[in-house]
Amino acid sequence: MTDATPQQRQKKILVVSAHPERRSLNAALTDFAVGHLRAAGHEVKVSDLHAMKWKAAVDADDFPDHAADQRLDVLAAHERATLEGRLSPDIAAEQEKVRWSDAVILQFPMWWFSVPAILKGWIDRVFTNGFAHGPAVPPPYSEGALGGRRALLSTTIGARESAFSDRGIHGSLAEVLHPLQHGVFWFTGMAPLDPFAVYSTIDLPQERFAAVKREYGRRLDGLFTDEPVPFRSLVSGDYDRDMRLRPGVEAPGTSGLEMHIHPQE
Repeated sequence: MTDATPQQRQKKILVVSAHPERRSLNAALTDFAVGHLRAAGHEVKVSDLHAMKWKAAVDADDFPDHAADQRLDVLAAHERATLEGRLSPDIAAEQEKVRWSDAVILQFPMWWFSVPAILKGWIDRVFTNGFAHGPAVPPPYSEGALGGRRALLSTTIGARESAFSDRGIHGSLAEVLHPLQHGVFWFTGMAPLDPFAVYSTIDLPQERFAAVKREYGRRLDGLFTDEPVPFRSLVSGDYDRDMRLRPGVEAPGTSGLEMHIHPQE
């Protein structure tokens, strides 16, 4: 059991798990996280998407009031149904879990350099216009719609760690996960931590899994104290009216996606 500091006690954490096999490494990491966090005094809810038979695709069934003969404008339908409280019950239940939470953990295997379809579908259906983004909520890339929450990606990767290094053939892990870290978490106002990744996961030996749990436990202990990735805020003055980074605000030699991370003092 891990003793939590006073400021860490009684936090609320949502763990979203996305692996079809209950005996998988991802399921084991989900179980470990839930047990570790609860032992530290936190409240935890779990959305096991496969156990829930989560529907991944956005369609007209998400909007019970949508007329069958009416063209489906998803963005407009999301906003209207969200603000009027008329989303399908499964979406509304997941949004309530996010509202309840102080932190969200996504647990998933990396498939084709992204999340499995069922988890992408959870994001597509739950992070609606009017809830996670849009004109009815604070602006994106700021302490906005879902601000005040921490976010952590926990992923398992079959490839070796060196393949995801700065010169690795797959690209750096930060760049591969940028659409989630910056485009989902920070876009909606959540503060993302550096991801937790387990590499070379095919036939993971038991002694290495014990080391993985120790490291994951350390990361979970820092869920509310570790510094998040310092992405730049849209409202900080670093961007112009066209949402382009102003020239010269980046550190010398910085390029690409790294320019959107505020340089450390």
